[in-house]
Amino acid sequence: MEQLDSRRLPGPNLLWLRPGAVIDVAVEEAERSGLLAAWERQARCILDAVGWQTQDTCVRSFEGGASLAISAPLDALYAATEVNEWALESACTSLAGEPVPDSNTAAERLRQVISDETRPRLLALRRAAEDHGVSFLSDDDEVSVGLGQGSLTWPVADLPDPGSLPWDSIHDVPLALVTGTNGKTTTVRLLACMARAAGMRPGFSSTDQVVVGEEVVESGDWSGPGGARRVLRDTGTQVALLETARGGMLRRGLAVERADVAAVLNVGADHLGEWGVGSVEALCQGKFVVTSVAPLVVLNADDEAVSRAGRALDKPVIWFSIQPPSPWLREQLAGGGKAYLWEDGSLVRYEGNACKKLLELGELPIALGGAARHNVANALAAAAIAEGLGLDKEAILAGLRSFRGDDADNPGRMNRFKVGGADVIVDFAHNPHGLEAMLNMACALPAKRRLVLLGQAGDRDDEAIGELARLSARSGFDHVILKDMEGHRRGREVGEVVDLLARELEEVGFPLERCSRAESEAAGVEQALEWAQPGDLLLLLVHEDRAGVLDRIRALQD
Repeated sequence: MEQLDSRRLPGPNLLWLRPGAVIDVAVEEAERSGLLAAWERQARCILDAVGWQTQDTCVRSFEGGASLAISAPLDALYAATEVNEWALESACTSLAGEPVPDSNTAAERLRQVISDETRPRLLALRRAAEDHGVSFLSDDDEVSVGLGQGSLTWPVADLPDPGSLPWDSIHDVPLALVTGTNGKTTTVRLLACMARAAGMRPGFSSTDQVVVGEEVVESGDWSGPGGARRVLRDTGTQVALLETARGGMLRRGLAVERADVAAVLNVGADHLGEWGVGSVEALCQGKFVVTSVAPLVVLNADDEAVSRAGRALDKPVIWFSIQPPSPWLREQLAGGGKAYLWEDGSLVRYEGNACKKLLELGELPIALGGAARHNVANALAAAAIAEGLGLDKEAILAGLRSFRGDDADNPGRMNRFKVGGADVIVDFAHNPHGLEAMLNMACALPAKRRLVLLGQAGDRDDEAIGELARLSARSGFDHVILKDMEGHRRGREVGEVVDLLARELEEVGFPLERCSRAESEAAGVEQALEWAQPGDLLLLLVHEDRAGVLDRIRALQD
């Protein structure tokens, strides 16, 4: 047995909706049942001994290991990790045939650790927020009640008496959680555009930034719980649109215990093997955590894993699809269900069998006339989410018509330029699912020749990296530039990822004379620009220095 990780789970998570602590372990199949039984015994023993008789245990098995969790009070989660670690250590000791540590001695020390961490006012404030029907957020530094413009926030060391608060003025704001393998950032930005059209001040978090109104208040990857709290505590936020990444959900759980709408855009093979998630099905379960806190769900009917899981939900679903409706979706509509579809060149809304046209495809700038099919799906998803948030049809349509895929509205996502007569597209696509969408889009656009700048972070496994090369080879592009990424090697040697990509290209028959290498992303961009001729298309997949690449392209654009 090997302990992989021990961490707190403050919010709703893959295991359950309760706060607690979890340990991930690697354990052989033959040894798993014995370890789990021993841990359960020791966990129950120590939970009772420290006075947590009402707390429970939970186990989630996965290929090669298991997650062992205990629930705990929200104000004692660091202590909970120590309680859980004692249970696991004791379980391993007992399995080794050695004397088990005395639980009474351990409990005496752990009760003191719990007492030192406990904050009665925090729990009292949480209960009061629940009684008044408003949200409660907490972290190591701050505690808040209400959301956005209806919120109040205090330092965790200086919490008020709940009875002293003006509860009549504390309230929540409309809130949507958006997750998926790809399309999250574009969708929340499009939603923000719709919200502005409705006269509201949106706050949104994403992998690039936190924005409230028109102001960028934080830059960087804020797609986890920290970014969510940053948006939800800003008193300028009138509607909250939260990109909700897999990593944050698996590491800490959700930042919120309730939302108005939750959307799962798609599930593709990315980051498999992390946090006990080794398959697309398990990844789908992880992403579906967002659906546990919302009364209304927006789901992709075209994604097999998403649609299968969605049909098992016992709550209303608004579907979106760019494919002809499947028999099961037609059945859903016949029963009065709702869906946003791409049908006969138009975006339409179905409720039951009643169909209303929203707009023609040509009125949707980010669709590129239908070449960017993935953005048609993102637009349909955004429209469905906006409906769930209560935005009116006019605002939804205004957002769809005005949002452009340029570096002003959607930086780093399918930004298109003309440079020396060549079509240059800059995008963040970084996994097979996203790359396939971009390659399909590029192939649907007219071009004399096509080039792709390709690379990958070193933390992906060889199979996932190789799939990028295989997709690129099958696309029929005329040239591939393989870039090394110094800041994203993540344990691999210099050139190792590039070598792997080159081998995969060669194995599937891509001529190596149509492939070149670049020692950095910037060098790869320069190679691509030197290669380009009028009428060519360059697909530049940029991960390390998006701002620098965009500045370079802007300076050269026609």
